[in-house]
Amino acid sequence: MQKIKTLIFDFGDVFINLDKQGAMQHALDLFNLETFESDMIGINELYEVGKITTSEFIAFYKSKFPNINEVELIKAWNCIIKDFPKHRLEFIKNLALQKEYKLILLSNTNDMHIDYVKETVPFFEEFKSCFDVFYLSQQIHFRKPNKDIFEYVLNENKLNANECLFIDDTKDNTDTADQMGFHTWNIDETKEDVVTLFETKKALF
Repeated sequence: MQKIKTLIFDFGDVFINLDKQGAMQHALDLFNLETFESDMIGINELYEVGKITTSEFIAFYKSKFPNINEVELIKAWNCIIKDFPKHRLEFIKNLALQKEYKLILLSNTNDMHIDYVKETVPFFEEFKSCFDVFYLSQQIHFRKPNKDIFEYVLNENKLNANECLFIDDTKDNTDTADQMGFHTWNIDETKEDVVTLFETKKALF
């Protein structure tokens, strides 16, 4: 069997806990909507790949919902981000010290969320330094689950997909990676924890 040489981790709900459902409901309540409209989904994706700035993103929402102020908007946008359990930091620090694998972070995120994480997670820079490469969607202008983001990671790092294990909580993302020949772990954040990686996926190691 091909040896795993590279571990590629998602960030949200793999290391830092998120409240996706709660945040979505909070936003829908704030905007008095039943569901997100297509222009909102489009603008969120543009923001996630760094095609628009934070000020342009906020301006869009202020123009669409003039009764909502900027502070409310930012609070609603960031309320998805919860705690970052310290034992997961210890896990990645130990992995980095062992130097057995190339460690890559690959996250769909945006400037406001990362700024908020930097403010609220005192060890964020320590966490970031554990990785050989740290890819944020807004900086590389690609997003999961599109194939081009995986091709970018493979090409930039001269990797073979069958020597990589990709860990992500979103099935669409691991489905794309599966189709491209990656080994994957579609982690269920409600009952699994990334720190059990070597037990849960022991068949690969």
